[in-house]
Amino acid sequence: MQNGAETYRRMATISAHLNPSPSSHQMEGGVGLSRANCRAKGGSPGFKVAILGAAGGIGQPLAMLMKTNPLVSVLHLYDVANTPGVTADISHMDTGAVVRGFLGPQQLEDALTGMDLVIIPAGVPRKPGMTRDDLFNINAGIVRTLCEGIAKCCPKAIVNIISNPVNSTVPIAAEVFKKAGTFDPRRLLGVTMLDIVRANTFVAEVLGLDPREVDVPVVGGHAGVTILPLLSQVKPPCSFTPEETEYLTSRIQNGGTEVVEAKAGAGSATLSMAYAAVKFADACLHGLRGDAGIVECAFVSSQVTELPFFASKVRLGRNGVEEIYPLGPLNEYERSGLEKAKKELATSVQKGVNFVKK
Repeated sequence: MQNGAETYRRMATISAHLNPSPSSHQMEGGVGLSRANCRAKGGSPGFKVAILGAAGGIGQPLAMLMKTNPLVSVLHLYDVANTPGVTADISHMDTGAVVRGFLGPQQLEDALTGMDLVIIPAGVPRKPGMTRDDLFNINAGIVRTLCEGIAKCCPKAIVNIISNPVNSTVPIAAEVFKKAGTFDPRRLLGVTMLDIVRANTFVAEVLGLDPREVDVPVVGGHAGVTILPLLSQVKPPCSFTPEETEYLTSRIQNGGTEVVEAKAGAGSATLSMAYAAVKFADACLHGLRGDAGIVECAFVSSQVTELPFFASKVRLGRNGVEEIYPLGPLNEYERSGLEKAKKELATSVQKGVNFVKK
């Protein structure tokens, strides 16, 4: 019986590790098992991260890459469908993070409790002919529901919003947190990193450089003309002809459309978005750890312009956004682009605010 009880205990541990449930399961021999004590031995020290929308096109590669991050000790994967399979698959990777899956609204609170960082790629993808505004009515409701859970279960977590349209979903999240009395503008960040990743890549192509050696600030928002690459501030310092400036700015602004059209109805930018999201999440985790000099662009509550939200360079730290940097000197082309961006951005931000207040 002793061996039998031990076998049952081990089986229960594995089962609950992959598919935790809110209640404890009693096994033969009176072995009590709950999520709290269902940890793999040897789990690495680090931060607890939740991905909401983990079974989607962005969520799956995002979850896989986050499992490899040495700063992650616990990785919670939540979605309304297919989470058990994704969790089982990713949990087999021989890295330190312990993976747990959560399925459906009834397990959302369990997925969020105690998290340090919450990443939200949940929502429907953009399809050919669909603008980011077309996504609004569906994704706005999803983000609102998820943020209500965050406000209740992990109000101190850093929140990374990926769900489009980011120009509206970040204000939605802010309004939800304000209603709950938990809003901390330092801890809410819209992920615009894909714009920077694309800008670095496209500029490197023109200059004949390794993209890893290029740093292009991209400010404004995360859709169309609100995406404003500051090519005059590229590192290493360089200059572009008017034709190159126009080409690069247009391609960076329309990078998402380029992928949507290339996939011809089979999806949107999921893989590059997952890569960019992990790159940004890693920066947030290094900030949480207390590393110095962590600077990235993000869409945040801001006073850089007259708009309540704006993407620009920010310094990340233990509380999220520790400092927001000014735009710096702009050339005439960029000043003109900034005015266009602000006009479009103001409408998108207000649309998000109105969605929660209506």
